Amino acid sequence: MLCVGLDPDPARYPAGIAGTPGATERFCREIIDATAEFACAFKPQIAYFASQSDEQALETICSYIRSEYPDITLILDAKRGDIGSTADHYAREAFDRYGAHAVTVNPYMGTDSIEPFFDHPGDGGVILLCRTSNPGGDDFQSLVSDGKPLYAHVAERVAAEWSQLGDCGLVVGATYPTELAEVRSIVGDLPLLVPGVGAQGGDAATVMEHGASATRTGLIVNSSRAILYASDGDDFADAARTEAERTALSLRV
Repeated sequence: MLCVGLDPDPARYPAGIAGTPGATERFCREIIDATAEFACAFKPQIAYFASQSDEQALETICSYIRSEYPDITLILDAKRGDIGSTADHYAREAFDRYGAHAVTVNPYMGTDSIEPFFDHPGDGGVILLCRTSNPGGDDFQSLVSDGKPLYAHVAERVAAEWSQLGDCGLVVGATYPTELAEVRSIVGDLPLLVPGVGAQGGDAATVMEHGASATRTGLIVNSSRAILYASDGDDFADAARTEAERTALSLRV
């Protein structure tokens, strides 16, 4: 149930890679090859590539994942949220340009901002932000409306309505285990993408305790920095593999 987040930060590349041509692509490929044995998903974060004007590297590594590891889910972490034709173009970006199996989407503009992702040809999945792992998520997600927090309303809408439109999941942070359990009780067996394990302080065993479905599955537990930057030396790929294996073992049923 381990998802390896691909957040390539040039400031943290090992000395042997930093500043070399194609550094981002090489770094990601080595991480992918080192950790694929333990991963159910890879989750590239689009902003890390776009900020470097290196979307071509993102296209290349997405293609690499699909061709070399076809049984591993490719999640584009884009958190898109808009309406009408703009949302349609975001869906094209995720599913056509990058070939993602699923994309993260912001639900707060409502159903018509989500529908274009379901309407796009193919069977791409949509993973909706629900209770995010950052402390600022409290600013709005925990506000009470009609007797329950906003994130619970999102979970109910996904479970009751949007899941009927296509494949759905929800993002719920590992840093809020009580809320994680609450969302699981609302959505049944729908998959939960759980960020926040590792560098943000979330604990894999706690995630399993609070977030697993009735069959002890249903989780895609993301770790990014703790795996990517387990070492800043030439052994970075080996260190990433070790950390990925350790995290994966902690998620065993």
